[in-house]
Amino acid sequence: MAEPTHTTSTRHPAEGGHGAFPPFQSQTFASQLVWLAIAFVLLYMLMAKLVLPRVGSIIEGRQKRVDDDIAEASRLKGQSDAAVAAYEKALADARVRAQAIATETRERQAAEAEKRRRTLENALNARLADAEKTIAGTKQAAMSSVRGIAEDAARAIVERLIGEVPSEKTVAAAVADVLKGQ
Repeated sequence: MAEPTHTTSTRHPAEGGHGAFPPFQSQTFASQLVWLAIAFVLLYMLMAKLVLPRVGSIIEGRQKRVDDDIAEASRLKGQSDAAVAAYEKALADARVRAQAIATETRERQAAEAEKRRRTLENALNARLADAEKTIAGTKQAAMSSVRGIAEDAARAIVERLIGEVPSEKTVAAAVADVLKGQ
């Protein structure tokens, strides 16, 4: 196999073993300024003619899209506010109708209850009047028979006490006397 050969560069670095940094070399300074100016003008033209119009149109497009989105959001918010207002109005109307229905129902039921109460009261008054008539009749019958019972009882008591039966006139007069005192 053949051994690789090393070639040495015939160039020798400047004094001190290192070359100067090219931008700092005074021999190339003027040409560097010319190339800097040419590159700056070319980059400026490239930016001004191609890049900046594209960036500007993108920014304008985005701004237009943002403005359109804000306008759409505002329109939708207006619709939403209108829908909420309509909902609240419908809800308020429903509450008013429900209150009116409840009031009407309450009044109707109160009238029906009052009518039933009057009917029951009249029926009870009629039954009470009948009961009072019956009681009065029973009382009268009882009072008329009380005199007879009282006379019979007085006669039996006197007979037992004295052993003689008193006359009916005497017993009737004594019972009448006692009943007058009451």
